[in-house]
Amino acid sequence: MDAIKLISHRGLDLPNLNRRRVDVWLPDEYHTQPERRFPVLYMQDGQNIYKPKISTGPGWRVVENVRALVAAGKIDPPIVVGITSTMNRMGDYMPQKAMQNEAALAYMDAQFRRMPYRMTRGMRGDLYLTWIVEKLKPLIDSTYRSLPEAEHTAILGSSMGALISLYALCEYPQVFGCAGCMSTHWPIGGDYLIDWFGEHLPPPGIHKLYFDHGDQGLDEPYAEWQAKMDAAVLAAGYTDGRDFLSFNFPGEGHAEQYWAGRLQIPLEFFFGIVEGG
Repeated sequence: MDAIKLISHRGLDLPNLNRRRVDVWLPDEYHTQPERRFPVLYMQDGQNIYKPKISTGPGWRVVENVRALVAAGKIDPPIVVGITSTMNRMGDYMPQKAMQNEAALAYMDAQFRRMPYRMTRGMRGDLYLTWIVEKLKPLIDSTYRSLPEAEHTAILGSSMGALISLYALCEYPQVFGCAGCMSTHWPIGGDYLIDWFGEHLPPPGIHKLYFDHGDQGLDEPYAEWQAKMDAAVLAAGYTDGRDFLSFNFPGEGHAEQYWAGRLQIPLEFFFGIVEGG
């Protein structure tokens, strides 16, 4: 199999937002089918998705997962856009509008005291999404043969990256058609997050939502919160198995090796080939 070749973009800066690198991977078919256009997958924590971090596990293995599904005839291969996180990861990935009343802020502050979280520049979730929608996506769509419509555009992340991915779908439903939320870190905002998302989900039928979690380590308390979110999604009119999936993976924890092992599920859900289509 060919080596993983990435195209890096820098200099897409926005005032008051930390600088970051973007690494784009083009599927093999992009090079062999020059007339074809491709869906796009935006992924949080892009520094970890293509190859392992130094001295840690296997990373997300996103390229290997995409190639395996394409070889099996299960998906249309996406262009993958890996967005690196920064020292203000917590602030960049915080769903800002959900946490702006005094009670929500007090709850969030208590969570920060209990866990070693880092927010170096305050909440920047709205600015981060503005950067993606107004700076990054136009670059991707003008540089590569993408399918720019929302139905062909997915955004995915884990933990806090899951929260900002869901927030992106709610804030920009005309831009993103699918949100993948793996090991979503609900405890940082608790019911304040659940309630806000429940009230701001885009209409069902043209969007897809994917959730999962384990039950070990940091994932251990997620089941209670995810059950509430699942109920809110169903109450909003989404249909389990059609435009909504939520899974529990017993024995799995809060680590890239687990997210890599189940990444094929949302990939097929978002980019699956429809029989007879």
